[in-house]
Amino acid sequence: MRYLPLTPDDRAQMLGVIGADSIDALFAGVPQAARLAGPVDLPAHAGELEVERELAGLAAMNRPAGAGPFFCGAGAYRHHVPATVDHIIQRSEFLTSYTPYQPEIAQGTLQVLFEFQTQVAALTGLDVANASMYDGSTACAEAVMMAQRVTRREKAILSGGLHPHYAATTQTIAHAEGMEIVRQAAAIDAEAAVIEAIDSETACVVVQTPNVFGVVTDVTRIAEAAHAAGALLIVVTTEAVSYGLLKSPGEMGADIAVAEGQSIGNALNFGGPYVGLFACREKLVRQMPGRLCGETVDAEGRRGFVLTLSTREQHIRREKATSNICTNSGLCALAFTIHLSLLGEVGLRQLAAINHAKARKLRDALAAVKGVEVLTPRFFNEIAVRVPGDAAALVDGLLDDGVVAGVPFGRLDPSAGMDDVLLCAATETTLDADITAFAQALARRIGQ
Repeated sequence: MRYLPLTPDDRAQMLGVIGADSIDALFAGVPQAARLAGPVDLPAHAGELEVERELAGLAAMNRPAGAGPFFCGAGAYRHHVPATVDHIIQRSEFLTSYTPYQPEIAQGTLQVLFEFQTQVAALTGLDVANASMYDGSTACAEAVMMAQRVTRREKAILSGGLHPHYAATTQTIAHAEGMEIVRQAAAIDAEAAVIEAIDSETACVVVQTPNVFGVVTDVTRIAEAAHAAGALLIVVTTEAVSYGLLKSPGEMGADIAVAEGQSIGNALNFGGPYVGLFACREKLVRQMPGRLCGETVDAEGRRGFVLTLSTREQHIRREKATSNICTNSGLCALAFTIHLSLLGEVGLRQLAAINHAKARKLRDALAAVKGVEVLTPRFFNEIAVRVPGDAAALVDGLLDDGVVAGVPFGRLDPSAGMDDVLLCAATETTLDADITAFAQALARRIGQ
């Protein structure tokens, strides 16, 4: 967005319309004591070139993910986003109203959201998807609230493999709703431990695959146990590219699937914005948060799009709403849809296979380092390793070697007692030379 300052003539015209002779006359109603005696404590205005150089200098203080070996994951993944995505999202027929308050007018937006829903439903293997959620963590919390409405029960069980940030977000929102959250202790490969905790008061169980430690689990048996007790199964996925290689949540018996869609079409962007994916079985659709876009025909038989179901407080009375979600992350959803359309089913499967192959190379390289233990038995593109000493200190040291080694689990969950566990991810952007540099630097650091 460009900033075009007002000219003196512009200001004079505006003052004339409101009947003020000058700027001083405009602010005459502001008490003198409330006025500043001089300029605010900010840098003076500068020319465009000077501003660009100043901002470039500030930006240079950060290290971009692509500047060298980079292995961070833990819910936010570096993938290649084609330049086509950025080009298309700026086209006027797509970049229409941010949110369709008068939906029939915003046909470009509605079509994008309809296509987005179709893609998410196909990826998750479920009947219907909404458009859309803030991000994966709030989508997880909304799914638990939905389970409460469906089952009329008050307890949710969170597996020890659920991302700590997702668990914390869910606990925060559930507390306001009066729900009981049973959060199991962090565990690398214990998704099935939720089965023993299920009882007649359980509204839902929440499991993640691949989980925060990268472990892939077939949750079919968990689904059967939950359904036998009248509870719902919520499956969380933080790495959307994994849908191209693994069983979908719907295939494994999930009632609700939530995910973070950042991996497709959305760069890391210094922490956001992201886009939450949310899908469920058709029989539950009336309790789904957010809204649904549908396809229809107009009076002349032409294809068109409408808001089919709007159960959020912006469209209906607040007390009748299923959620207070106030945005659909429209631009991020558009980027997701464009990227996935460019990939197609075959492309997504190929991309997922490349990610897994890179992670296998990373696993083999780290396993060969003396003193390193690979903890993840089944993985997609992320693994957990145990290192000697404190993982956070080791990561800080590896930065001096030019390697961003990953995410220490202790930073995600300080109370877990896993300060020696490091989460490392590899994607299609990871070079073989990056893996070699990481393994060699790690061996040197551990050997010191």
